[in-house]
Parts: sequence; structure tokens; C-alpha cells
Amino acid sequence: MSEWFNNAARRVSAVAGNYWTFMIAIATIVVWATCGPFFHYSDTWQLVINTGTTIITFLMVFLIQNSQNRDAQAMHLKLDEIIRTISEARNSMINIENLTDDQLAELQQQFEQIREECDPQEEERKVKESAAEMQDLRKKHTA
Repeated sequence: MSEWFNNAARRVSAVAGNYWTFMIAIATIVVWATCGPFFHYSDTWQLVINTGTTIITFLMVFLIQNSQNRDAQAMHLKLDEIIRTISEARNSMINIENLTDDQLAELQQQFEQIREECDPQEEERKVKESAAEMQDLRKKHTA
């Protein structure tokens, strides 16, 4: 059941974020608004759009949250892999999403201090070295 939901959420997210889906939503609103005079702007006429949008919004909240959770998890795993493979990185950074707010604030202060102390040329050299290491790793994985 979970796999079915994940697949459905992925498909609905792709469709919901599409240009044509937005245009269909706009067209639906235009048709609904145009029908107003025919239904004398009745309570039922208003109830149709209110009920429809409420149901869609309610369901989309869960689908969007599922999509964001999946994206965040994938991003964490990618970053964890990068941290794990770079020898100068602190492996303790792999699980920082479970730190308290105070611990994260302390870590943020440490990085602000590091940024202030950084020599731009030294940083550029390190970035180039890291990029070269990543290319070497990529070559090893593809070979």
C-alpha cells in the first residue's frame, strides 16, 4: 500500500505541477464563474466550487508533504555521501538533522566564524581539489 501511495504521489505531483494542469484549473474557474448567472448565483452554485477546491486542497496537502519528504530524504542521503567521501569533512555532520535547535545554532555560529576566517584563494584551491576528487570517484564508479 505504501509503495502504491508513493507512486501515486509522484505521478500526481508531476501532473499537478504541469502548465496544462494550471490552465485546466483556470478554465474550470472561468466555466464555473460563467455558469453563475444561469444558476442565479445560488448557494448550490457556490457550494460546488467550495467543496471541489476544499477536497482537492485537502488531498494535495498530503501529496505535497510526501513529495517534500522524499526530496528532503534524497538530498540528505546525497549530502551524507558527499560528507562521507571527502576526507576533510566531519562525519559527525551526517546526522545533524537530529540535533536540537540550540545545537544547530551553535554549529551555525561555528560556520559563520569559519567563513569570516577563510582566505578566498585557499577556499578556491580546496573547491578545485574537491571537484577533482569527485571526478576521480565518478570515474571509479563508472569504470
